[in-house]
Amino acid sequence: MSPSSSPELSPAAMPPRRLNPIADTSLSTIVAGFVAMMTGYTSSLVLMFQAGQAAHLSSAQISSWIWALSIGMAVCTIGLSLRFRAPIVIAWSTPGAALLVSSLPHVAYAEAIGAFIVCAALLTVVGLTGWFDTLMKKIPAGIASALLAGILFEIGIEIFRAAQFQPALVLTMFFTYLIVKRLAPRYAIVTTLIVGTAAAAGLGLLDFSHFRVALAQPVFTMPAFSVAASVSIGIPLFVVAMASQNVPGIAVLRADGYTTPSAPLISTTGIASLLLAPFGSHGINLAAITAAICTGPEAHENRDRRYTAAVWGGIFYLLAGVFGATIAALFAALPKALVVSVAALALFASIMSGLANAMQDVKQREAALVTFMVTASGLTLLSIGSAFWGLMAGVLTQLVLNARRA
Repeated sequence: MSPSSSPELSPAAMPPRRLNPIADTSLSTIVAGFVAMMTGYTSSLVLMFQAGQAAHLSSAQISSWIWALSIGMAVCTIGLSLRFRAPIVIAWSTPGAALLVSSLPHVAYAEAIGAFIVCAALLTVVGLTGWFDTLMKKIPAGIASALLAGILFEIGIEIFRAAQFQPALVLTMFFTYLIVKRLAPRYAIVTTLIVGTAAAAGLGLLDFSHFRVALAQPVFTMPAFSVAASVSIGIPLFVVAMASQNVPGIAVLRADGYTTPSAPLISTTGIASLLLAPFGSHGINLAAITAAICTGPEAHENRDRRYTAAVWGGIFYLLAGVFGATIAALFAALPKALVVSVAALALFASIMSGLANAMQDVKQREAALVTFMVTASGLTLLSIGSAFWGLMAGVLTQLVLNARRA
C-alpha cells in the first residue's frame, strides 16, 4: 500500500488539536447554543414556575431557584465542554420538575431542600465511585421508561383541562404546535409560546402590572431532613435523573461519536447540585434533547468544533440566570392556561418516548404498565408520593412474573 493510500486516522488516533474556542466558533454554533438554551427554558421552566406556585413559594424563592439552576448549568456546561472538548450540555431535570408539581406542596420547603441534597449526594457518590453503569442495569429499562411517562402524564393532560376554560387560547396554541411540528419540528415549542403569548394579548389575558426588570438574588434556605421527604422526593428525583437524563445524555454523546467518560460528568453535576441545593436547585444533570442540538451536524460540520455550541449555550444560560427575577416575573404575567399548555406540549415527545420504550420488551410490558398506572394515579401513602410507589409496584410485578423458577 502506498503512503498516499494509507487509511485515514480515527478521531481517537489523531493528535489533539490546540484548544481555541474563538477560532472554532461559527455562526451555526452560536445559533445552536441559543436554540438549545431556548428549547430548555421554554420546555420546562414553566414546570418549575408551576411547582413553585403550587407550593406557595415567594417570587424571590422562585427567582433563586431559577438562578441556582442556571448558574450551575452554565458553569458545568462551559467547564466540561472545554475540559473534554466535546459538546457536553447540562440541563435541569425536567421530569424532576414535573415530579415537584405534585409532591412539593405536600412537604415543607426546607424539607424539600433536604431531599434535593439527598438526591445530589446519591448522584455524587454514583459518579465518584463509577457505579453509574452498574446501578442503571439493576433497574429494568421498561420500568424506568414507564416511571418517566407516568410522572409526565399528569402534566401532559393539563392542556385538555385548560381547554375547558380558555378554549380559544388553547386551541390556537395546539394547532400552531401541530403545524410547526410538521414544518419545522425544532422550533415548535418556541413558536407555540410566541403565538400563544400574542393570542393571550389579543384576548386581554396578560397582566404585566407586577412585571419588572431585576437581577436575581440567591435566597439561602437552611435544609431540614425527613424520611418522608427523602423517600417521596429525593429518591424519585435520583431515579428519574439517572434514567431520563444521564442515561440518554450519555447515549446522545455516544451516538455522535464522543467517547467522553461518564464518571467525571456525573460526579461534577452531582457536586454542583449539592452546592446549589440550599438556593433551590432540585438538580442538574446531563441533557439529552438539548444536547442533540449541539452534537449534531447542524451545529457544525466539523465534529471537533461542536463543543463551542455547548459553550455558547452555557453563556446564554449564564445570562438567563443573572436575570432570573425578570424571567420569573415574566411567567407570572402569563395566564395559567398558556403556561400549562406550553408545558404539556413540550412534554409530548418525552411521554411518547417513555411509553414506547416501556412497551418494547414483552417480558417487562406488564410491570411497565403497572409502574405507569400507579405513578400517573397520583397515589400517596405514608406521605410518600406516587413516583416511589410506582417504581416499587413495577419492580415487584417484574419479580413475581419473571423471577427465575427452580
